Amino acid sequence: MSTSVPAQHHDTPGDAREPDGGRTAAAFTRVPPQDLEAEQSVLGALLLSGSPGSSLHRFFAEILETGIVAGEYYRPAHQVIHRAILEVRGAGEPVDPVTVADALTRSGELARVGGRAYLHTCVQAVPTPANGQQYAEIVRAKAYRRAVIESAQAILEYAYSEAGDEDEVRDLVEQQLTGIIAGTPGLSQAPPTVDDLYWQFVADTEDIQDGKKIGLTYGFADLDTLTSGMQPGNITVVAAQSGVGKSTLALNAAVAAAKTGAKVMFSSLEMSGTELMQKITAAEGAIPLHHLTHQGGLTPEGWETVRRLGPELFKTLPLRVYRPDGASLGDIASAARACARADGLDLLVVDYLQLVEVAHSRNTTREQAVASVSRGLKNLSVQLGCHVIALSQLNDDGFMRESRAIKNDASVVIKVERPDADDKESARAGEVDLVVEKNRLGPTACVTVAAQLHYSRFVDMAYT
Repeated sequence: MSTSVPAQHHDTPGDAREPDGGRTAAAFTRVPPQDLEAEQSVLGALLLSGSPGSSLHRFFAEILETGIVAGEYYRPAHQVIHRAILEVRGAGEPVDPVTVADALTRSGELARVGGRAYLHTCVQAVPTPANGQQYAEIVRAKAYRRAVIESAQAILEYAYSEAGDEDEVRDLVEQQLTGIIAGTPGLSQAPPTVDDLYWQFVADTEDIQDGKKIGLTYGFADLDTLTSGMQPGNITVVAAQSGVGKSTLALNAAVAAAKTGAKVMFSSLEMSGTELMQKITAAEGAIPLHHLTHQGGLTPEGWETVRRLGPELFKTLPLRVYRPDGASLGDIASAARACARADGLDLLVVDYLQLVEVAHSRNTTREQAVASVSRGLKNLSVQLGCHVIALSQLNDDGFMRESRAIKNDASVVIKVERPDADDKESARAGEVDLVVEKNRLGPTACVTVAAQLHYSRFVDMAYT
């Protein structure tokens, strides 16, 4: 179950305008879902199994592996005790009622939680520490229900307020519903402390060092090594002049990521669904693209490959193609949230930034409009926990249009350059430089790949 943050209980003011005579408001005056006995049992199990030498110690790790955090307890005193337990554990000390009481005494919070006696009450409340994981899941489930109530109330209050236009109302509803379904509703209290985050950080670091946790693949070995792959919540900007192949590169990356099981949405403001399918088929089937786009160009062998790719690739490839009727950021965000609700979303590709429209006044400059799109995509990547590849057009001088705003939001900026674009006799014909101009997680460098544009693809030099 995803980490959720419990909703806080609020008094809901009555409103004479309510069509149900106040029944809606009355529904929110009920006691929110909670299970104090389960909360005591979780804390008691942690207190009993927190000593490394104890035969029960494995239960401590199992409880924390559920992802439970202090904010998911309904009773504030239980939140304080949970944080104290993690503080003692983080200091390398055994966790038991004595050490935790000492930590609470030092922080001046022992009396607030009910004294030493209450810690022993929690220990006595545990039927068996072996079931600590199940008790934690009960606590998290109740916290999730409270978060659902909080999200529903936010929607109701905003709707009654008559604030904002239709698009803003839709955006709020979609964000709240996406959060509810994903189990990660908006924060209703202070964010977690570094103490809460420490153990997850340690686990993630171990996975990174052991090679178990890497970002989504771009489809190019050297680029993956340089950037550590595509990380959730980040943006990669791929910039190139017209005709160099930035759309092809992004589509190759989308397919490569989808082949690993990543859920991908490719939003094209230039190409139709058929054109995108032609490019993917050419690349995956090694069929010359012009054979697919011209009458009589497809050989019997080519047709056989097309038919084979259906059941062997496309039937199971988790890649969705979105061609919006318009070109608004709101439409793209709405489609992305729909994907996230349907079966998750790991990668969103937007082709390309300068074509995306946002509502702006007559005084808004083009740079400000593009900056709004860039910032909107960055926020979307964080909200949905996905990576975004955003394509950007370079001008004739090789500079990215509205570059300052775009680069600020990007974690990785890749400029695509073809040495043979202007010199057909170049000694580097067929080579393409992926110039990594910004790399938030590593160094900048130039990665050279091979262009096989007749197959609508780029490949590692080692495979040419």
